[in-house]
Amino acid sequence: MKNVVIGGAWPYANSPLHIGHLVALLPGDFLARYHRKIGDNVMYVSGTDCHGTPITLRAKKENKSPKDISDYYNKEFSEAFNKMNFSYNLYTQTETEYHKEKAQQIFRKIYDNGYIVEKEEMQSYCPKCGKFLADRELVLQCPNCGRETKAEQCDCGYVPTPEDLKKARCQECGTDVIEKENKNLFLTLEKLQSKIEEYVEKNKAQWRKNAQNETMKYLKQGLIDRAVTRDLEWGVDIPVEGYENKKMYVWIEAVLGYITATMKYCEDNNLNWEDYWKESNEQLMYMVHGKDNIIFHSIILPALLIAMDSNMKLPDKMVSCEYLNINDEKMSKSKGNGITMLDLANNYNVDSIRYYFLSNGPEKKDSNFTLEDYRLVHNSDMVNKFGNFINRTLKFKGLEEIKVAKLDEEIEKEIKETYKKVSENIEKLEFRKAIEEIMNLVEFGNKYYDEKKPWILFKENIDEFYNVIYNCTNIIANLANLFEPVVPEASNKLKKYLDINLDKWENIIIEKNIKLSEIEPLFEKIK
Repeated sequence: MKNVVIGGAWPYANSPLHIGHLVALLPGDFLARYHRKIGDNVMYVSGTDCHGTPITLRAKKENKSPKDISDYYNKEFSEAFNKMNFSYNLYTQTETEYHKEKAQQIFRKIYDNGYIVEKEEMQSYCPKCGKFLADRELVLQCPNCGRETKAEQCDCGYVPTPEDLKKARCQECGTDVIEKENKNLFLTLEKLQSKIEEYVEKNKAQWRKNAQNETMKYLKQGLIDRAVTRDLEWGVDIPVEGYENKKMYVWIEAVLGYITATMKYCEDNNLNWEDYWKESNEQLMYMVHGKDNIIFHSIILPALLIAMDSNMKLPDKMVSCEYLNINDEKMSKSKGNGITMLDLANNYNVDSIRYYFLSNGPEKKDSNFTLEDYRLVHNSDMVNKFGNFINRTLKFKGLEEIKVAKLDEEIEKEIKETYKKVSENIEKLEFRKAIEEIMNLVEFGNKYYDEKKPWILFKENIDEFYNVIYNCTNIIANLANLFEPVVPEASNKLKKYLDINLDKWENIIIEKNIKLSEIEPLFEKIK
């Protein structure tokens, strides 16, 4: 039994969650459900990232307060995750007094340890607004495509250089910016590089390939110290004298949320947070995120944990997906071609959505989503294969009771082998292969059913009929167990129908007769 931390990346509270978020974060729930079943103590945490420039800009645009914006999206995010059956121990938000207080304590500890230092640098300044500006608050003409763009990155993919930013304008008032010296606090990544390299070398074999490549790219370039304070009015106050007018940079604050969320959950449930975050032999830690969030989890978070100098546990596994395109196009706000999680959950079967994205997710390369492809997978795998096997077994005309009989040795062997293969693939972060192994058991069950022809046995050999149905029911019971981390609603219906326990990752054997009540189809065809 291990203490397992699973951190799902914190979505940013300035627009609805789309299917790109779903495909990046769903593996966290899959892992959490699996590890609970094998008996581990799971701490699955995440929350809404509520602070920073984009939220303040949106608030100004909509004539609202930043808190109004962040509260609105936090509520929407919580609803979306609940509808998609995410099983967080705690889904919280950075706009809580608890998080702010604990984040400040950690920040101060790192500062006192000498890993946060003061530096001066030239920064874009708007003389009319009288303030320093973040890249998101600047607009300029893209040197690559000629269109107006924010200074972070153009839709064409071009990333403006420091020289380009000298020609930028203030997004709010349109005034040409000037460069002015500004004082900030910096995390000394350069000083921490050797320890981060040592950590990466020790753990990278357990990471997805894109996490390895992206992290090594930054380490080879050489890490540079990174600002941890910003000139903002909305965010977490800096607990250092002389910095009362600045706020904590969201990239440091959000990743500290994994620790503060664990602290909060443990405090509310009479547990010790250090059992999950202080180094010991009985721990495992996953960070689950999209490709664009890799370095925040593989470099920044470990750097902060090392800088705490408190024997903190560092993440073991990076579960970083590639990009999800839609209808062969990159998802883009300007194109308006995204599909939100709530739209999908409200209009389609949540279990089959989860199945589709776990079995077709962008684990090693970008993948493409179309509603037509989802429909085909739903109808083929969930209805025609899985659902049909259950229907023709449990809804067999004239069958009122499953009678205990002899379990076929080949079937028991196949079931046990499936548990083993699925576990091996999950622990290698090969989720697509894991689900493929479960579907192989579905097809094994359908083949067994076809070969035994129970529709003939019902008329000619009733004892053998009950034996075949019993064996098929054992396959179904174990499919319910194996599939629970993927399709929890369908699995729990089967749990009720068969009166079985789905709490453990082990072979289920039906040991008592089962009276069958009204069995409803688990899935309906999408026409």
